[in-house]
Amino acid sequence: MRLASGVRVLFAVPSMLAAQQPPQPPQPPQPPKDSAVLAPVVVTATRLPQPAADVPAAVTVLRGADLRAKGIGTVLEALRDVPGAAVVQTGSFGGQTSLFLRGGQSNYVKVLVDGVPVNQPGGSFDFANLTTDNIDRIEVVRGPASVLYGSDAVTGVVQIFTRPGTGAPRGRAEASVRGGTYGTLLWDAAASGGTEAASYSISLSRFESDGTYPFNNRYHNTVFSGLARVALPDRTDAKLTLRYGDDMFHFPTNGAGVPVDHNQFTFGSGPTLGIDIGHYLAPRLEARLLLATNQTSGGFDNRPDSTADGSRFQSLDDLRRSSADLRANWYLPSDAVVTVGTAVEQEHERSFNVCETSFGDCSTAPIDSSRWNTGYYTQLVTHVAAGVVLTTGARVDHNQRFGTYTTYRVGAVYRLRGTRLRATAGTGFREPTFIENYSTGFSIGNPSLKPEHSRSWELGVEQQLGGGATTLSATFFDQRFVDMIDYNPGAPSGAPNYYNVAAADANGVELGVRVAPTEPLSMAASYTYLHTDVTNPGFDPSSGALLAAGQPLTRRPKHSGRLDADYRVRSRSTVSVAVTYVGDRVDQDFSTFPFPRVSLPSYTRLDLATELDALRPARGAPGLALSIRIENVLDHPYQEVKNFPARRRTLLFGGEVRFGP
Repeated sequence: MRLASGVRVLFAVPSMLAAQQPPQPPQPPQPPKDSAVLAPVVVTATRLPQPAADVPAAVTVLRGADLRAKGIGTVLEALRDVPGAAVVQTGSFGGQTSLFLRGGQSNYVKVLVDGVPVNQPGGSFDFANLTTDNIDRIEVVRGPASVLYGSDAVTGVVQIFTRPGTGAPRGRAEASVRGGTYGTLLWDAAASGGTEAASYSISLSRFESDGTYPFNNRYHNTVFSGLARVALPDRTDAKLTLRYGDDMFHFPTNGAGVPVDHNQFTFGSGPTLGIDIGHYLAPRLEARLLLATNQTSGGFDNRPDSTADGSRFQSLDDLRRSSADLRANWYLPSDAVVTVGTAVEQEHERSFNVCETSFGDCSTAPIDSSRWNTGYYTQLVTHVAAGVVLTTGARVDHNQRFGTYTTYRVGAVYRLRGTRLRATAGTGFREPTFIENYSTGFSIGNPSLKPEHSRSWELGVEQQLGGGATTLSATFFDQRFVDMIDYNPGAPSGAPNYYNVAAADANGVELGVRVAPTEPLSMAASYTYLHTDVTNPGFDPSSGALLAAGQPLTRRPKHSGRLDADYRVRSRSTVSVAVTYVGDRVDQDFSTFPFPRVSLPSYTRLDLATELDALRPARGAPGLALSIRIENVLDHPYQEVKNFPARRRTLLFGGEVRFGP
């Protein structure tokens, strides 16, 4: 009933609009078709293929071909190049990996794969298992985007786009293998092809490693990715994307980082499926329907360490997010685009704990709950004057659990003679998790929780020098997070443990310089200053608490920077250098009660990579490319999480065989 009513409302609007269309309108803008063409077009910021210069939000585009040429095999390593992003991994390959964008919580970033939301209900997402295989590009939008994407898009959106077909009817294929330090082995095989009318791409990859600890630290991750696209003469297009992952991570450490356990591990598997269909109801009126589902089954298993150990603990989770998003884009003759849409989503979680000890069964009752959310949104992108683009939007969400919530976003861009000024302001929200809403054997949920939400603004300026050869940029941002959910360990018997009680601020500046790629050298550098502050504490006001008044938010560096340089040698090889600086930041030491705050020292990491085209494909013969990547070249010891040492010098080398154009 919810979806049916939303469909009737949406199609009623396009029917009225279509009647007003002129007979010979120009063609609306089309999405980018090949990432090898460095056209400055982005999609995620407005859900429209739009010139990057017209987008008021801060956007970083990471191209899959560039990442693979540098030997970057994981999305978490790719995201280290994004200004304002703090990527934190718990030690070895496969360890829990979080992204803190502009100082927000790790569950404040919406993650999409070809438009399909892949966050857990409540926003959490582990970046440890995302590889760059078969990725066309990654778009990272900084700033609130709940107006288009609903819950979780508080500080930004990360969207991964699967590689389309190459457009060559005979297709192309490639296979690669790399290995190196820590017993690491990576391989993948991919094929793609097609025409303008139909195309496909498929990929199968595996990542495995022995890990950094001497025992119980193996990791493996197998990923299948595929895309199929058709475009019909009647201006109908359809795209099917599928991604399936299966991973397992063994870890010997307890919560304090001490290696003591020989048998505990985490595991997960599940598909991500999206069907995106578009059709022009009139020359200027496009309707699009996105059907999406993401399902994950996994958990944690701690088996007995010996025959004398009679204890076993399991935590099992089945999570599913399924949605339908229907929208209409009306391309006006005045060079404006009006978007009207509705989205319906169902979230379901079934989780339970199995506990077996020599004293008996200590298992807990399961959570088995679902909730619905219906959203209605609209957006206007218009050129109000020469060089001036205005973007406005609003959204109303009605959630089965927390009721109705409204968000908005406004932004403007002004361009004049190599100078670009932009400004945005908006709101975002994050819905509670199922554990925060519902009771488990260890805590009592609060069904009356409100969403956490934010208010933010940013101002940006870009200046081109030397006819566009060099671009300087600066962005100032300010964010206020309120109604943050905190856990109360001292709640009275029978009372909930979770309440909307805390608040925090995050503000700062992002500076950048980029030298336009010219043979043989390209360079880019960025610096981020970030200040975070807990303005309203949680239930524990002590300085060692997670949300302590007047203290910074944990694991966010105040100073961070990045330098990238690529040098192409005689059109046959590329040498890449990356220097990452992460300043001091606060963390908690969970090896000592009551978990005092400590300062993690700054570190600088140097990475080198080179790729050599040893043989190029010709007349049916395959090509061969050899590659070497060294991370942490100087073997610098550092920690991203207290008591969990990061990887030391890591060497990966191998080759890729390529068939076709």
